[in-house]
Amino acid sequence: MILIVNGEKTETAATSLPALLEELEYQHRHLAIAVNHEVVPRAAWAKAALQDGDAVEIITPRQGG
Repeated sequence: MILIVNGEKTETAATSLPALLEELEYQHRHLAIAVNHEVVPRAAWAKAALQDGDAVEIITPRQGG
C-alpha cells in the first residue's frame, strides 16, 4: 500500500499506526499523529486502520530557543 507520510510517498505493508511506527523505526515516546488531517488520540492508534492513499503526519516535539 502507498501512504503519504510526512509529505513523502511511502510504500508499506502496515495497516495500523503501531505497525507503521515500527516499520519506520520510530522510537520516540512523545508523538502526535494525524491521518488525513485528523488528529488520532494515542488511545485510538491500535484501532486506526490505514487505507491506501492516506496522508499520515507524524510529529515529534523539539526543544529550541
